[in-house]
Amino acid sequence: MIEYKGASIQELFYKKIKEEADEQHLLQSEFSPSEEETLKNILLKPFSETINTYQFKHDVDLELNVLFQLSRKIAGDGQLGNTPEGIVTHLRNSSRHPNIKEGDLFIVHFSDIMFGGEPVEGLGIFKVEKKDAFIETPDWVKEPTLLFKEGIGEKKLDKACLILFTPEPFTVLAYDNNSSEAVYWKNDFLSLDFKKDHVNDTNHFLQLTKNYITDQMPEEFEVSKTDQIDLLNKSIKYFKEAETFDKGEFELSVFGQEEEAINSFRFFDKQYQDEMDLELSENFKIAANSVKKQARIFKSVLKLDKNFHVYIHGNRELIEQGQDADGRKYYKIYYENES
Repeated sequence: MIEYKGASIQELFYKKIKEEADEQHLLQSEFSPSEEETLKNILLKPFSETINTYQFKHDVDLELNVLFQLSRKIAGDGQLGNTPEGIVTHLRNSSRHPNIKEGDLFIVHFSDIMFGGEPVEGLGIFKVEKKDAFIETPDWVKEPTLLFKEGIGEKKLDKACLILFTPEPFTVLAYDNNSSEAVYWKNDFLSLDFKKDHVNDTNHFLQLTKNYITDQMPEEFEVSKTDQIDLLNKSIKYFKEAETFDKGEFELSVFGQEEEAINSFRFFDKQYQDEMDLELSENFKIAANSVKKQARIFKSVLKLDKNFHVYIHGNRELIEQGQDADGRKYYKIYYENES
């Protein structure tokens, strides 16, 4: 989703989030190259793998979204200023639930993050609730013993968001590793909705296509597992090879001239968008990174009892299904070379 190798850390604000008020904090703006590289790997690497984009929302007026206003101030001023304390206050007000843990909070102002091929500034907010255990080996002069400590490593952090200062609405990337414990991070603290952009159009169209082929089609049509795999392969092939998505072209590419299947797919598409409260475009630029990530869920493997797994990647006509005189099912596979 982002490229961060050339990004720079302008300022870093750190504060321990406790139940009781604590005025202590750290503000740092200078780091050695190795320190900055370590920080970027810890803080930004997870966002290179996210596949959804969000934007701030508010039920009444976007101007009332606290974090939107605070991040807009940083974007305008070009520095953190006194906004981190406002973010801390908003976080405390958003996390009153008894299950919500204390933690370490980092608020970081970045520059030159690559997003969509363009360098942008951004604001990262990171909360660490669980630390990694590690062993510090002896310094034979100062402390000739093993030291067992806890700290923050490159394992994915508990909660994080990255607000990219794209033309408004800002683009927000977010995750919550402990979403089962509380929903306050995305719902109360950030208050997010899917952004209307080509990234989410790509993600959602791939997901609804997979849901239709694997779940809905068998309820309406006689479709074998091999036919389902063939349709999934055609779907992902279209997204991998095309630069822009055209819904009519996609339907013909996957379902051919089968009007019943196309009409059924369109009805399912409408239902999916209504249930998810989405409005997907029928033409959009395909997000290649999203396709790469989503391709992993488009399974092309045919499982036969516990004996065989057959991977189908190409011509559907080279595999035939049948049944012998004793009632045993079989597949016949045609090929030219083996390796």
